[in-house]
Amino acid sequence: MATTAHPPEALTPPLGIATTPVAPPKRERLVSLDVFRGLTIAGMLLVNNPGSWAHIYPPLEHAEWNGWTPTDLIFPFFLFIVGITTYLSLSARRARGDDEHAIRMQIVRRGALIFLFGLLLNGFPFFSWTDVPGVADPTLLQRMGDRLLHWRIMGVLQRIGVAYLVAALLTQRTTIKQQVTIIATLLFGYWFAMTLLPVPGEGTIGALLLNDPPRTLAAWTDRLFLDWSRWGMGNHLWVNSVTWDPEGILSTIPAICTAMLGNLAGRWIGQKQRPINDRLVGMYAAGSLGMMVALMWNWVFPINKSLWTSSYVLFSAGVALLSIATIMWLVDVHGLKGWTKPAVIYGVNPIIAFVGSGVMARCIYSIFKVTSNGQRIPLETWLYQTFFLSWLNPINASLAFAISFVVLWYLILLVLWRKNIILKV
Repeated sequence: MATTAHPPEALTPPLGIATTPVAPPKRERLVSLDVFRGLTIAGMLLVNNPGSWAHIYPPLEHAEWNGWTPTDLIFPFFLFIVGITTYLSLSARRARGDDEHAIRMQIVRRGALIFLFGLLLNGFPFFSWTDVPGVADPTLLQRMGDRLLHWRIMGVLQRIGVAYLVAALLTQRTTIKQQVTIIATLLFGYWFAMTLLPVPGEGTIGALLLNDPPRTLAAWTDRLFLDWSRWGMGNHLWVNSVTWDPEGILSTIPAICTAMLGNLAGRWIGQKQRPINDRLVGMYAAGSLGMMVALMWNWVFPINKSLWTSSYVLFSAGVALLSIATIMWLVDVHGLKGWTKPAVIYGVNPIIAFVGSGVMARCIYSIFKVTSNGQRIPLETWLYQTFFLSWLNPINASLAFAISFVVLWYLILLVLWRKNIILKV
């Protein structure tokens, strides 16, 4: 076999070039982000599933209208972490060589699937389980038709899907300056629209109607797009309000800003060339500034979750940033991870936790009934009265039921985690 001679200089590597392969930099894994997401999901289950809606500790209730409680922070926290993980995951895809078209298609697919999951959850079990107006003994087909006429279109997952989709597309190819400009334009534009524009049919501007839920511009927009009863096609607003929707059309616009602010936070957190302590200082500073500006804005445009006001966007994003920074300081800087496993298990399967718990809640609160003392009552009521109210006062029994619901779903998610069953949209 012939060999080819090489000149001596070809056998010697150029000056400054290593002769052994260099290991790629170690990927930084921030457990704190999974912990924050998991705590948010667990908190959502806790406040959504009390033993009795008449007996709830005030911090576990939503503010009646203006103002906030810890419960009012859960939803924007989830949108904020969606924004953070969107930036980090899309950056990882770009590093693997994925082109922008493939990334865009994934964004559209994911947003549409999240919206679809929420829509199907709203419709479950796809028939009315209560009386059908005007029908003494309705058939299954009549019950299904009645359900269709009152199928709520918007909801928590739907808002997450829309906000994720729009925020991810808006931040895909834009600069930080452009993103800040978009956020400011949307937040100020929403403020001006809600306060300075006259509300159709009311004869006055929105600023004078902000404390009257059915008369705000957001409520008018919800009825315009979601109440189809004028065409004989049913009302598709939130059943508890009828005239407006807390996850409605107009108020979804500032929710997009919550996800975009999370995206900016993800960009800062992902700067691995900066020491983590420097990133934490920046997060504490930005979070505190956001809260301060929000509390001043609150004087003219009150913090309000149902309207998702601009002040609420900045306030909840500021608290979220401070919370994540604190968890990062505890977990990723000081290594205090012994308490994090339950939160991480909740955090890796958020869609299963939310959809599965929602289906279970609909079943035990509304559909499944048992006979107790000669009356037909929901299964949840029987469980609450039998296992909790029998030995606790009402408010503690209600809290204990909610905690038990969270623990039950932790055990379900633990089994899935051990079997490596993770639903990724």
